[in-house]
Amino acid sequence: MLRKITLAATILFASLAPASAQTNTWTKLRIGVEGSYPPFSQIGTDGKLSGFDIDIANAVCAELKAECTFVQQEFDGMLPALNARKFDMIVASLTITEERKKAVDFSDPYYDVPSRWVAKAGAFKDASPASLKGKKIIVLRNSPRAKYVADNYKESEVLLAPKETEVYLELSAGRGDIALGSSVVSSEALLKKPEGKGFEQVGPVVRLAGGSGVGIAVRKTDPDLKEKINGAIKAIRANGVYNTLQKKYFDFDVSPDQ
Repeated sequence: MLRKITLAATILFASLAPASAQTNTWTKLRIGVEGSYPPFSQIGTDGKLSGFDIDIANAVCAELKAECTFVQQEFDGMLPALNARKFDMIVASLTITEERKKAVDFSDPYYDVPSRWVAKAGAFKDASPASLKGKKIIVLRNSPRAKYVADNYKESEVLLAPKETEVYLELSAGRGDIALGSSVVSSEALLKKPEGKGFEQVGPVVRLAGGSGVGIAVRKTDPDLKEKINGAIKAIRANGVYNTLQKKYFDFDVSPDQ
């Protein structure tokens, strides 16, 4: 999924954080998750976390034979909290970008989902900059999609939403003309719901430059943990666990090209 966090505070934390002990066997892990990004991470009426990110985290922990604890964190604070040692890894649909790699390390990708434009049915034949001139675009703030819009749609107005689910709340409330978001989240948060009646995805899928799938973030001081996570991801893809998990949430393959 294509998401971005500003890095000034994160890089500061990275420079101040002490190195992990070389003898850490990672038998106990704290995992940073969000909880408000269905179908990847959400909190049920029973207060329990669920979603694809949560299932992937549990599967990785099972492979590592580690005791894992989830720590909920607002998305914008994920990277600073990781480098401040609030948790040991992040499983929260973080797109791997060169900017983020300045502050943290990433595992191999564990999924890759393109972006889509969504608008009122028939409102736009395409989502080119010319078609959206003077229109208001809704997009998640501090995300690769927001940067894409800023770079390519300079003659459009932009409304930045604090959470991706709120992108579609703003759109359905009529506070913008078109939204750019995850192809999966736009479907789950709007198009499959009653309030999504009369809306549609516009144009082809959008694959953003500078993104290379979604990975698990770890501190730069923990290369041994990164290596263990990569081994676990390879194992669950080889043994069928990954395929079973993705079928719970998607009717298409979200596995990254390897």
